[in-house]
Formats: sequence, structure tokens, C-alpha cells
Amino acid sequence: QVHLVESGGGLVQAGDSLRLSCKASGRSFRNYSLGWFRQAPGKEREFVAAVPWSGHNTYYIDSVKGRFTISRDNAKNTGYLQMNSLKPEDTAVYYCAAQSNGNYYQIVNWGYWGQGTQVTVSS
Repeated sequence: QVHLVESGGGLVQAGDSLRLSCKASGRSFRNYSLGWFRQAPGKEREFVAAVPWSGHNTYYIDSVKGRFTISRDNAKNTGYLQMNSLKPEDTAVYYCAAQSNGNYYQIVNWGYWGQGTQVTVSS
């Protein structure tokens, strides 16, 4: 079992930056890939970014490439999502997730989820 807790969300203006954190506890965090997802009001939850246990070969949805950076610190059992040049369309509840095996882009493969943190970007 992996327990995940997100933090770092908030209300910002377009063009600002935020860094989300995902603190893991329970089973060894380093055994799992880390992902970030988001869900805007009235929309389905969507994949944002993922990084394997090694921290290499990061993956992003096209709309955040060049603006968001996913990373992890296995020694601290913590993952991060640095979000720069935020846009109003980035407004959503952001969730971190963990999985041990499977296609990153398919939500069904992610077995562990945090409770989410709200990110609101005003224009």
C-alpha cells in the first residue's frame, strides 16, 4: 500500500508558477512510477506527466510540454510537478498517483492516488 498526499496548490495569475509536491508513505516509493493527473470541472481526469522510479525518461501531455517538469526525490519519498507559465486552462484539481507496471497514459493502470490539490489560474 502506498499513501500519497499532495500539496502546493493555490490561486495564481496567468504566467505565474507553482510547484506541487506529492509525499509518499507506506511501501517503498522508489519501487513505483509517479504520475500527475488533473481534472477540470465537467471534464474527465487526464494524464499530465509521469516519471519512472529511476527519475529518467519523463513523459508529458502535449499541452504542458516545455512548461511543466516532473521530478522525484526517492530519498525524501517525494515527487514534484513544477508548473511554469500557467494558463487559465491549467485550472483543475491535480492528483498524484503511483503504479508499478503499465502504460502511463491509461488511468486504470494507476493503483494509488492522492486526495488532490486545487490549482486555479486567473486570467
